[in-house]
Amino acid sequence: MVGLVAGVSGVCVGFRALKEARTALDECRQQLVRQTSEGKGDLKAIRDVAVCRYDALEEMTGRLSFSIAMINGLGDGIVLTSINGRSETRTYVRPVVSGKGEEPLSPEEEQAVRAARLGHGPLIDAQAGRW
Repeated sequence: MVGLVAGVSGVCVGFRALKEARTALDECRQQLVRQTSEGKGDLKAIRDVAVCRYDALEEMTGRLSFSIAMINGLGDGIVLTSINGRSETRTYVRPVVSGKGEEPLSPEEEQAVRAARLGHGPLIDAQAGRW
């Protein structure tokens, strides 16, 4: 009985890993297609932009906080984040190199970078986890 449960658990874990690997592979293919199909433009010019709006603080609703990813064809650029509260606003900028943050990025910042790289911008929905 224990062996059967362990076997079924292993198969479930394997299928989940396969699904995640296929998703990652599809994202890589989409990025490759975008990079090769958009011609011989300047790869250093900002061309991919995505805005992720969200409620950063419980006291503020209306999705007033945001993260904007501005990325060039090489995957380099910045993420500009504004956290809006009732009495103050804080703004941060973080560098992005080859599609990854040089500093740890928040989940919303990562989502904005991913959406920009895949061309799903300009506006994505962080609450729903999709664009």
